[in-house]
Amino acid sequence: MHDCNPESYKLGQRVHSANDARRIGTVKYVGEVQGYSGTWLGVDWDYGNGKHDGSINGVRYFQAKSQKSGSFVRVHNLSPGISLPEALRVRYRGESSKEEEDEMYVLSASNKHVSIELVGKDKIQDKFSKFEELTSAALPYLGVSSPGANIGTIVTNLKELDLTGNLLSDWKVGVPAFICVIGNGSFAFVKSYGHSQGSVHRCRIYLSLQDIGAFGEQLPALAVLNLSNNLMSKEVTGLPQLKSIRILVLNCTGVNWMQVEILKHSLPALEELHLMGNSISEITPVSSPIMQGFDNLQLLNLEDNCIAEWSEILKLCQIRSLEQLYLNKNNLNRIYYPNNDTIHELVSAHESHEESYLPFQNLCCLLLGNNMIEDLASIDSLDSFPKLMDIRLSENPVSDPGRGGIPRFAIIARLGKIKILNGSEVSHRERKESEIRYVRLVMSKLHDNPEEIKRLHPRFGELKEFHGIEDERPSTGSAGDQKMSSGLICMDLRFHFCSFT
Repeated sequence: MHDCNPESYKLGQRVHSANDARRIGTVKYVGEVQGYSGTWLGVDWDYGNGKHDGSINGVRYFQAKSQKSGSFVRVHNLSPGISLPEALRVRYRGESSKEEEDEMYVLSASNKHVSIELVGKDKIQDKFSKFEELTSAALPYLGVSSPGANIGTIVTNLKELDLTGNLLSDWKVGVPAFICVIGNGSFAFVKSYGHSQGSVHRCRIYLSLQDIGAFGEQLPALAVLNLSNNLMSKEVTGLPQLKSIRILVLNCTGVNWMQVEILKHSLPALEELHLMGNSISEITPVSSPIMQGFDNLQLLNLEDNCIAEWSEILKLCQIRSLEQLYLNKNNLNRIYYPNNDTIHELVSAHESHEESYLPFQNLCCLLLGNNMIEDLASIDSLDSFPKLMDIRLSENPVSDPGRGGIPRFAIIARLGKIKILNGSEVSHRERKESEIRYVRLVMSKLHDNPEEIKRLHPRFGELKEFHGIEDERPSTGSAGDQKMSSGLICMDLRFHFCSFT
């Protein structure tokens, strides 16, 4: 039953259409509209499926985010949502609706719908209806707007919770273990949460970082919470220590680096942090020029942001535990490995920092796809990272021969440590063939210019010696004859004729 009192709605509250839980918006206005009787709610819809920008007949009532995302709605056409226990009962104690069962089909070879039946459905439903046994709950688009009373005593063993597309606004939500979400709204541990996978739901849920902390007291066993595409509150004050959180995904939440700094102090055991699609352009540590803390952070995902300067990334070089750094879809145009002077300059600016570590000392995976890198020096610098073995360079000018870049075999030859390039394993055979081909190509183009070879091809001499490739100097005849003859093979062909009677 919907609350039909307009005064029960407040500005900033999340609501959905009474007839469609997937049509989600934010209340931006409560009051009268000139020329119309009664009280109206001005709603800014997430997906832009409204009628105007918050103004009507020349009068502005609120500012919608786009020209067609706002509309005025009567209160009985909106829903403020339901509590988490109510959603659990709807999802796990109710029978499947006819619409849901009609959607359960497969296509036959003749492209006809063939209905299917879930084997053991009743047994599964019976198990899920016992909330004390429930370890995972998927509640997407059910209009969850509050935790309800004593939720921790209802789902005592809940480890995974999917709240995609709900109406969370100001209730306390904490995450004491793993957090994960994949693009289609289903669960997966972030270990399998690949980079740049699929389209992500553009649902909007308002959550504050304080919310993340407080719910941990109610659901101490919670392991997985879907928070991607939430809108995080900008006002953050003292988060509690959440010592069990290991993986946190805040993709497309509008989170800024100041909030990341607060998370750093509250999540001492954090191993993975995903910050895709947040328009981050700068990494701005508060207490020092370089990032400190995050002593257990192994994976940092900054894909699909606005980082243009490699100097911003260098602020992460002293996170000793960092093994994987995802920087696809940014605006980087060059990269380099910091020398001792650069590190000394960064570290010495922070008086309390007593020692420096080998930059990116444990980084083994660096994803740089779809940036604007175009110089070969950036490629060569990757060989200076101590443990770097997995690199993505696709969709950069430097790796696109059609835009003046170099082909795969040349990248492999220039980088002696890599074992995976652009998601494809570099086999021993491919490396050998690539290096030999590369050396011969350089020799054919710059044979008479050793200084140019040394300057432009740092590994040339090493590879030439390693593979035992001799200089191809002409002894007689023209250079063209020599090149042709060096590629010929001498064969002695003998034919034996037999007669048959």
